[in-house]
Amino acid sequence: MSPLAPQAARRCHNPVNALHSTIYFSPDLTGELAALGIEDRSAAYFAGRAAAMGAVGPGVVAAAFYNFNHALIARHLPAVWRTASPEAVLAARLRAVDSTLRRLLGEKTIASDEMAQAAELALRAAEGCTRHARPLYAAHADLPVPEQPHLAYWHAATLLREHRGDGHLTALLDLGLDPLEALVSHTATGKGMAPRWVIATRGWQESDWDAAAGRLRERGLLDAEGELTEAGVALRAELENRTDRLDLAPYEHLGDQGVARLTELAREFLTTAALAGGFPADLVGKG
Repeated sequence: MSPLAPQAARRCHNPVNALHSTIYFSPDLTGELAALGIEDRSAAYFAGRAAAMGAVGPGVVAAAFYNFNHALIARHLPAVWRTASPEAVLAARLRAVDSTLRRLLGEKTIASDEMAQAAELALRAAEGCTRHARPLYAAHADLPVPEQPHLAYWHAATLLREHRGDGHLTALLDLGLDPLEALVSHTATGKGMAPRWVIATRGWQESDWDAAAGRLRERGLLDAEGELTEAGVALRAELENRTDRLDLAPYEHLGDQGVARLTELAREFLTTAALAGGFPADLVGKG
């Protein structure tokens, strides 16, 4: 087996993760959870993503999700579990994944050999993941693999997403970026969520955002215009490189040819989903 090309794992992760993320913007998920009595969008997000860990409270979710304000989480957890059990939420989420992928990708793609191949490749990659110090990955790894290929692919994408995400938090801690500093610096790269999305969904105030930007300026990572300095660019690059190293195992397990093919398939699916309106138009940017 030949070694992976530089950043091959990251290039594979990005489209795999992005297709997984369509569920968080899907009206199908909010509809399924509203039918269970979970009508608040923040409560639906926390329940849908945390359900694999069981009926956890706000502290566990703040630790595992990292960049959400604990006060926002505490408004909804653990109360949401009195409305619907984690098992009911997981079943509703899978129904929403099914309808979302069918709507965004189309029935032909759902039933295609390419989808079956992508599921097989992504599941094989996930065999290389490890549970220790990765709570969100480990919780999802204990769930059964769905039988239908498009659901199996989404499940595997979830495993790969949360495995990398858990490692990313380790890198954030090591580099000294607190939850909001991580968001502000990511937005400054031009690839992160726009500030209005962060403030609307993460439970922070504009004053919190401004304070975090001030701390980054004091460290010489952000300039007066809110752009990353040379040191800031270097720190964000090091953050991603450390994350890559912590997330290399599943892609090494899959091998270079498997990674290349999974990347190709994932990009095709993602392009189709994006063109079908899978993401808000103003999600990413500095504005």
